[in-house]
Amino acid sequence: MHEEPTIRIESREELIYMLAEAAEIEHNVMCCYLYAAWSLKRGERDGLSAEDAAMVRSWKAGINAVAVEEMTHLALACNLLSAIGAGPHLSRPNFPVPAGYHPSGVVVELAGFSPAVLDHCIYLERPEGKELHDSSEFVHPADYHRTQPRGHIMASAQDYETVGHLYRGIRQGFEVLAHHIGEEALFCGDVASQIGPGDAHLPGLCLVRDLDTAIQAIETIIEQGEGAPEHTEDSHYARFLAVREQYNARLKDDPDFAPAFPVAHSPVMYEPLDKDHRIHITEPEASDVLDLANSIYGHMLRLLVQSYGRAADEQEDKHLYVGAAIDLMEALVPIGEHLASLPANPDHPGIHAGVTFTTMRDVARLPRGAGEKQMLAERLGELATQARRIFPAGHDLAGTGDTLDALVKGFGVEKLKTVGAVHTGDAPKPDDLPSKQSPDVEVAEGKDMAINFDSARCIHARFCVLGAPAVFKANTPGEWIFPDEMSADALTRIAYNCPSGAITYTRKDGGADEEAPPVNLIYLRENGPYAFRGPLTVDGEEIGFRATLCRCGASKAKPFCDGSHVEIGFKATGEPATRESEPLTVRDGPVDIAPQTDGPLKVKANLEICSGTGRTVDRVTAARLCRCGGSRTKPFCDGTHAKIGFKSG
Repeated sequence: MHEEPTIRIESREELIYMLAEAAEIEHNVMCCYLYAAWSLKRGERDGLSAEDAAMVRSWKAGINAVAVEEMTHLALACNLLSAIGAGPHLSRPNFPVPAGYHPSGVVVELAGFSPAVLDHCIYLERPEGKELHDSSEFVHPADYHRTQPRGHIMASAQDYETVGHLYRGIRQGFEVLAHHIGEEALFCGDVASQIGPGDAHLPGLCLVRDLDTAIQAIETIIEQGEGAPEHTEDSHYARFLAVREQYNARLKDDPDFAPAFPVAHSPVMYEPLDKDHRIHITEPEASDVLDLANSIYGHMLRLLVQSYGRAADEQEDKHLYVGAAIDLMEALVPIGEHLASLPANPDHPGIHAGVTFTTMRDVARLPRGAGEKQMLAERLGELATQARRIFPAGHDLAGTGDTLDALVKGFGVEKLKTVGAVHTGDAPKPDDLPSKQSPDVEVAEGKDMAINFDSARCIHARFCVLGAPAVFKANTPGEWIFPDEMSADALTRIAYNCPSGAITYTRKDGGADEEAPPVNLIYLRENGPYAFRGPLTVDGEEIGFRATLCRCGASKAKPFCDGSHVEIGFKATGEPATRESEPLTVRDGPVDIAPQTDGPLKVKANLEICSGTGRTVDRVTAARLCRCGGSRTKPFCDGTHAKIGFKSG
């Protein structure tokens, strides 16, 4: 093995330069992994057998999981930059990345799922010291070297053998600078300006405050990629090895097995200069879908850039922008999968299209002020209009326009005018959403109080029949609720203990009706649902002050719990670890819950998330809560719903 080059970082400028390169590496490989995952066929609809479809789904889920962790790495690189006084780095070169941009041993190109691509991914994620050769289909340019000349103060690119080698050099740079100028001087950025676990629930995401947390962030990136010395089976390297082993075994049984569409290798959106070597996507449908996909991707980057650099009093805007960026990423997934099923160019029969991840010239921060939200909302409206044109009623992706339009509402721009449409952000509500005026509501009239019982909301917590057996006579034919058997004041306390909101009341004696609690809360029920308390709205409809919402993914009354967690043996702790958070300055107010189509519960509220025993787990003003049952960061969403094909309908 030839001598490993040494990465020298002796100034803040050089550290910023190498962190920017790290951010671009993470960003580029994330796009490559998504391109490969989206090229995989969509199951039996694309000609796979049921058994093969299940195997391919698992491969797609695994590669998507790796891509999500690459998003974590990109966010951590941006946090490291922000911590030392720089800004986030979300720019990257368009594919194909030109020679010289990265070391000669690092080639990043868009290619569909294949044995060669798996070999290439394994090569990119290999641990330090592992002797491997890249796939012959990924041509490395002539050998060249990049160094930081001694005595120069202009930062320059430097060589590294592996991604782990790059981050080891960056870690050493942090240690050197912390020693020479001191931690306080080095970590001069505002922590509030970073994206932390309270903003985006990405696995391993953390805030960088000092040298210890900087090292923690770097070690997370290395261990998720190549694996820790004592634990490697869940690393990116090991996951790609496992997929390759399964794929090779399947090819041995059937050499003609084709799990992926024949997508183009590094296609381009615009007519290339080297027409003989690049496939230009010109088929009308594919061209339109690609245009929308790249526009969504570009606006996602814009929103992420706007999320960074926020002061402590701008956290609400940060949550808005991060949440909208995640929503756009989730909207992009089915579009990317659909695009891979479409022919690319009539001059290249049999070759399919794919998302090129073409970037804008500029993704710098927009100035603060009224125009900021106006511009961001306006672009969302344009995307929604275009999506409706491309995906009309009856198309598999016909709901994309509504999904994008719903994001506009959060920006508070009334009657937003865009080319071709007026957007209010009011998306249609699902037809199956239970109403607070459910036909299943029984009303039992008493002298001093009327009790309302909504059987569609009941989760059989049994606080009523155990706390007031004379009033609630379970398993009794006909009438079974007798409000006059207990004083009105005592009965209000029984009703208030009903976690699902199935029991409500109306006072007739002049007593006070139920009021919102002084603190908005979510209780995490062991192996069960979320128990919300506060002035609740679900998709804009007021549903009272108490509700239990499904988090197992199996309820037939989504978003409400119907007890299915018991039937399926759902397991989720009610006592997750306490997360670092600051006390809320305001603890009450509206609790807006927006169940995302085939995705998480998007909650905007001043909210304390509590364990089943009442311990505070986290304090948030916005959150995306898992409701597919699969997140590894419960109660928070980590994107697993997209990997496992969760359906909210």
